[in-house]
Amino acid sequence: MQLATVSTRTQTGLSAPPVRVEVHISAGLPALSISGLVETAVKESRDRVCAAIRNSGLQVPDGRIVVSLAPADLPKSGSRFDLPIALGILAASGQLPPERLAGCECYGELALSGELQSVPALLPSVMHAQGKGRAVLVPAKCAAELARLHGENIYLAEHLLDAVRFLQGSAELPKVPPPDNAETLLNYEDFADVCGQHQARRAMLIAAAGGHNILMCGSPGTGKSMLARRLPALLPPLSDAAALESAALHSLARQPLPEWRKTPFRAPHHSASAAALVGGSPKPKPGEISLAHHGVLFLDELPEFSRPALEALREPLETGRITIARAGQTCEFPACFQLVAAMNPCPCGYAGDPSRDCRCSPDLVRRYQQRLSGPLLDRIDMSVALTRSPFLFTERSEGNETTAGMLAAIAPALHLQRQRGARNARLGAAATREFCWPDSAGMRVLEKAAARYGMSMRACDRVLRVARTIADLEGARTTNAPAITEALAFRSLAGSAC
Repeated sequence: MQLATVSTRTQTGLSAPPVRVEVHISAGLPALSISGLVETAVKESRDRVCAAIRNSGLQVPDGRIVVSLAPADLPKSGSRFDLPIALGILAASGQLPPERLAGCECYGELALSGELQSVPALLPSVMHAQGKGRAVLVPAKCAAELARLHGENIYLAEHLLDAVRFLQGSAELPKVPPPDNAETLLNYEDFADVCGQHQARRAMLIAAAGGHNILMCGSPGTGKSMLARRLPALLPPLSDAAALESAALHSLARQPLPEWRKTPFRAPHHSASAAALVGGSPKPKPGEISLAHHGVLFLDELPEFSRPALEALREPLETGRITIARAGQTCEFPACFQLVAAMNPCPCGYAGDPSRDCRCSPDLVRRYQQRLSGPLLDRIDMSVALTRSPFLFTERSEGNETTAGMLAAIAPALHLQRQRGARNARLGAAATREFCWPDSAGMRVLEKAAARYGMSMRACDRVLRVARTIADLEGARTTNAPAITEALAFRSLAGSAC
């Protein structure tokens, strides 16, 4: 009787629990069984593994082969277990030295010819393996995805024989090439393209400086989408850790990996369901809010989204995380995004537009704006109304401030927030009291506004955070009355849609 163990990992959200592939060969009729709460794709690996071993010129041992994927109560899915099962069979039958498998984790799907196929969502597992100091053996076809990782312990194999020879010590395998550390130019659209809309540009500057959620309301063609798509240019580039986390989320969702260190920008269509926004499916995977982690989620035509989809945003807007519970498992994904929303003032879009007549009745306008619930609007820090600007024949107006100029204005505020340890929009209750508390004049302004408009404590805290950002931009040491007044002006629409 022979026994061999190979290490690998399964995937549960962003976590990658370790799995021991235990292979036992005993006397008896030839058979191969796999146990350990496995799905159909794992059970079918019996045929793939046996064919790949034979077609590689190796020997499938006679006798009864039992493969256990431990722990037995952890669900396993996908084809990533083909390679560790094959190597475990070869080690248990004496065709591989078992000691060479110690300290190494293996992943890969086997073709019938023995060629290694790529494995989806491999990046999070390899990240966890690297964190434990383990060497990793993966298909060469995954090299592009894994090139973002630092380290020299990721080995690439194109065929089962390549992995066998490497573990036998008779051949070397190429490693994942080191990441290119050269500074890459991130292409963003420029704010200089937006003509007019000075109040909206000011609002976007404040929102970018503090990471605040913002709602834009205006007729079609007033520049709402243009402004939203230029906001990522004002946000700081992602750190290496944040860029890796964003790439891992895209890998789990089987989406193309984003440009390295570029701020994510997601703009789902208003027909997207709640599951598409927050994540779901029988096997939980990240939704749009997680793909926008560390970046911007742009929801155009906000009232056209379904009510369940919008209400599902309330918890992640507060906590920066989303928990998805299914019958089989529960997964938690990060979702710390900046919400940028846009809407028309009425169904036809022209209420209050001086150049076009609105065809909507007052009752229709009221019902349209009431599609946004009070609790959702309470979580939006700022709002701004956009009006139509005169048409200009020049491509860019000489008076328009460029993105570079706006970045220079934001830089001091970002430096102050780094010293505090968080963006102003993400300050907790204690930090809000410590850093955002207004002076006596500012407190009087806030108390009068709260009493007059019936503002909640959440709304007051959000006003304080926006005011702190305004004070940071102005270089003020305290949250003064002018900053509170401007923050309240941008808050006024957030409580009543448009």
